[in-house]
Amino acid sequence: MKPRLAGVDMPPEDVEAIVALVAEVEHAQQNALPDAFVELFRPDALWSLPYGTPVTGIEEIGAFCRRVLPATAGQPLTSTYETEYIHFLSPDVAAVKIRQRPVTRDGELLDDLLRRPGTPGTTSGCRGSSANVRRWASLVATLPPAAPDTSLYVLTKSDGRWRISVAQDTTGIEPDDRAAA
Repeated sequence: MKPRLAGVDMPPEDVEAIVALVAEVEHAQQNALPDAFVELFRPDALWSLPYGTPVTGIEEIGAFCRRVLPATAGQPLTSTYETEYIHFLSPDVAAVKIRQRPVTRDGELLDDLLRRPGTPGTTSGCRGSSANVRRWASLVATLPPAAPDTSLYVLTKSDGRWRISVAQDTTGIEPDDRAAA
């Protein structure tokens, strides 16, 4: 899926470079590679974690990632990262909306797994059923990657390379799931 674009007209190479950066984020996160992830940030970056905790500067971001990412390698779930929207604020600044969706290590979307008839712990195979919402909530409580996330990155381009300057991650629940709960 191609991201929606807005703002300053930019060459396709910049769009491709940003989509590639998000793919690098996904690769580093799915494979628990803290150093590869940290390389994507500017030295003076600010990252707000899903529950609002700020992590500032490359050293603090690196220490956090080296402490947290390796533990995710053995978890049964990870996430995909999709660049949904790029707003070029100027030729060297872009706001990027990223959708993260939980998947099994085999690449099956958690949404699809919960919709499948006969999935243990579900009554109808319909994600909106009360049993599925409870099962999903239980997964989120025990496996944080089970929660869908949305991220907003502010990227800056320096020396021809896009890097993360500011990142805000937010754990979210889809509106349909909230209504069914």
